[in-house]
Amino acid sequence: MGSFASDLRHRNLEILRSRARREARQGVVIAFGAIVAATLGVCFYEQGQITLAGVVSAQHDNPALWVLNLTALVFPLWGQYASRNLMQHANAMVHHETEELRQRNDQLEREKAFAATHDPVTELANRALFYDRIDQAIRGRHGKPGTLAVLLLEVENLKEIQDALGPVSADTILRQLAIRLLECMSGYDSVARLDSRTFAVMPAAVADRDQAEHAAHRLLKAMEPPFDVQRLKLTLHTSVGIVLFPDHGDDPDTLVQRAGVALYMAQKSNDGFAVYSPSFDEHSPRRLTLMGELRQAIERNHLELHYQPKADIASGTITGAEALVRWRHPKFGLIMPDEFIGLVERTRLVRPLTQWIMERAFADCRRLHQQGLDLTVAINLSAKDLHDPELPDRIVGVMAKTEVRPEWLIFEITESSIIVDPDRVLNVLERINGLGFGLSIDDFGTGYSSLAYLRKLPVNELKIDRSFVRDLAEGDKDDVIVRATVQLAHNLALTVTAEGVENARTLAALRDCGCDRAQGYHLSRPVPLGSLMEWLDRGEWQVRRHPSPVVGA
Repeated sequence: MGSFASDLRHRNLEILRSRARREARQGVVIAFGAIVAATLGVCFYEQGQITLAGVVSAQHDNPALWVLNLTALVFPLWGQYASRNLMQHANAMVHHETEELRQRNDQLEREKAFAATHDPVTELANRALFYDRIDQAIRGRHGKPGTLAVLLLEVENLKEIQDALGPVSADTILRQLAIRLLECMSGYDSVARLDSRTFAVMPAAVADRDQAEHAAHRLLKAMEPPFDVQRLKLTLHTSVGIVLFPDHGDDPDTLVQRAGVALYMAQKSNDGFAVYSPSFDEHSPRRLTLMGELRQAIERNHLELHYQPKADIASGTITGAEALVRWRHPKFGLIMPDEFIGLVERTRLVRPLTQWIMERAFADCRRLHQQGLDLTVAINLSAKDLHDPELPDRIVGVMAKTEVRPEWLIFEITESSIIVDPDRVLNVLERINGLGFGLSIDDFGTGYSSLAYLRKLPVNELKIDRSFVRDLAEGDKDDVIVRATVQLAHNLALTVTAEGVENARTLAALRDCGCDRAQGYHLSRPVPLGSLMEWLDRGEWQVRRHPSPVVGA
C-alpha cells in the first residue's frame, strides 16, 4: 500500500510539474509575440514603413519597449516560482490525502478482522475466536495442575420472543444479555456467542468442579431479573451445560460438543445446570431419534393423554381433571412430556400437537359426560399457541366435531406465555373466553409480570405452582405466599387450585389457607382415561355427577 501510494504521488507531481513548465513556456511565447508586435507598431508609426533599420531604431530609442522586453525574462522566472509553489502545495495535499487513505484502509482492515472474529449484534467473540481461545488455553495448561471449564448458556425462549416482538427487540435483549454476562464474569474470562441463542463462557480461574458450578450459579443468577424491551419486562428461560478439561475432552470440538450434551440435560434439571457425564451420551442419539420421529408419533397416534384429577377441598369432591400428554414410544417406552415438549417447539410441531391434544381431550370429555360425570377437562396451551390468531377458530372446529359444551373445558396458560406480546395474547384469550371456555393461569408465582395483566385477563382460575405447595405443611414462608395468593385471587373472583399436593397434611394446610381445589399425587397420579374412570368408580373420593342425562352428549 505504501509503495503504491508513493509511486502514485510522484507520478501525479511530475504531471503537475510538466503542466506548470508548459504554461510558463506559453507565457514566454506570448511575451515575445507582444514585443515583436509592439516593435513593428512603433517602427511603422515613426517611419511609415517597416524596415530592419526602423526596427533597430525603435528598440534603441523607445524606453517603453525596454520595459516590455523585460517581460520575456519575467515570465520564465515567474513560471519557475509558481511551479515551485504549486509543487509544494500539491505535494502537501497529495501527502495528506494519501495518509487519510492509508488510515482509512487500516481502519477497514481492523473492522474486517473484528467482524471475522466477533458477533455483529453483541460484539462478543464468535465461535471461531472462542475455539481458538480454548485451544490456546489447553496448550497453556498441558503439564500444569488444575482444570479448564467451558460453560454453554442457552436462551430457550428466545425464538418465541423473536416471533412475537420481532428481530430488533430480540437483538436488544441479546445486547442486554451480553452486558450481564460481561458484568458477572471477570475481565480475564472469555465470553462468546456461538449461535443465535447459545452463549459460551470460559472462566479464567476455575480449579475444580465446585468452582465451575459456582460460575454456572452466577450466570443463572445474572439472568433472573427481567429484561426491558418495548416497555415490557421479559423473563428469559436459561440453562447452563458444563464441561471440564481434561476430564471431558482435550480439544475444543469435543469440549463444546459435550457441553451441548450437558446443556440438554440441564434443561430437564431443577438446578438449571448440569456437568457433563459419560452417561449423558446415551441421550444424544435418543434425542436425535425422538426429533426425527415426533411428527410420525403425532400422525400415527403414538401419543396418549393421561388425566390427573382435581378435587374441591371443602367438599372432597372430584370436579375435573387435567389432560397431560405422554409418548408411547415403541423402543423407549413411555416418555414424559419434559423430554419431548422442548423438541416439539424446536421442530415447529406445536400446532399439530395442540390440534391432536384438543381432538383427543374433547372426545374424552364427551365420553365422561356420557357416563354422567360432571367433570371439567383442562388442556394446556403453549406460548406459541396463544400467538396463533387461528387458534379460536380451530377450537370451534373441534368443538363442533365432538359436540362438547364449552363449559366442560378449561384452557390452561402459563405466566411466561402472557408477558410476551400481551396485547396479542389478550385478544386470543378474549375470543376463546367469548366462546364460553374457561381459562386458567398455570404455575402462578414463577413469572414476573403477569400481575400487571391479571385484572385484564378473562381468566376463571389461578393455579399455585407446586414449588410453593411442596413444603406448605412444614410452616415455611410458603404459607404466607399461598395465603396472599388465595386472597388476591378471591378478591378478583378467581378460583384457586393448588398443584403438587402429595399428602394429607398439605391438603389440610391448603384448607386452612382457604384454597378452593387441590391436584397432586395425594389424589392420584396422571392415568389413562379408562383407569381414571375405574378409579372414580371405586368411590375413594366423591364425584360430581349430572343430575339428569346430558343432552347432546
